[in-house]
Amino acid sequence: MTIPELFAMIEATPPARVAGTAVYLVRSTDVVPHALLQNLLHNKVLHERVVFLAIRTEGSAYAPESQRIHVDLLAPDMYRVTARHGFAEDAEVPTVLEHLKSFGLEIDMEQTTFFLGRETLLATNRPGMAIWRERLYVLLARNARRAATFFRLPPARVCELGTEIEL
Repeated sequence: MTIPELFAMIEATPPARVAGTAVYLVRSTDVVPHALLQNLLHNKVLHERVVFLAIRTEGSAYAPESQRIHVDLLAPDMYRVTARHGFAEDAEVPTVLEHLKSFGLEIDMEQTTFFLGRETLLATNRPGMAIWRERLYVLLARNARRAATFFRLPPARVCELGTEIEL
């Protein structure tokens, strides 16, 4: 779903709004995160402030300070934030949120919920990749470091919404 489609859906059937800030970590800033759609579908609520946060790793060791953070206002209290860091730097979301103060966007960590999409991969006998490769890929994915840990999110403030993907 695109962001304009989300706005049309919210306008047609407005969900209940709850206090606080929701930060959705996203890969693409052009589409609505799956975790937000799942939250709307199951909980039928939207936080009073919503931030789509994309973390980009640059090809250089350090990102220039002037290009670290870009903020777009999508609608009242709905933001798209792109944060860049170099491959030698840690991608710490709390640090990014601190820097947002200089853009006039103050986020209280105690009133913020971080939503992450979690994909569970399933090996299947469908045509395509050999089953042993699928099983190996599933094993490697299962052993990868969790996004909440990698981005240094406070564990008590994280909500993971998942889906299964058949390989």
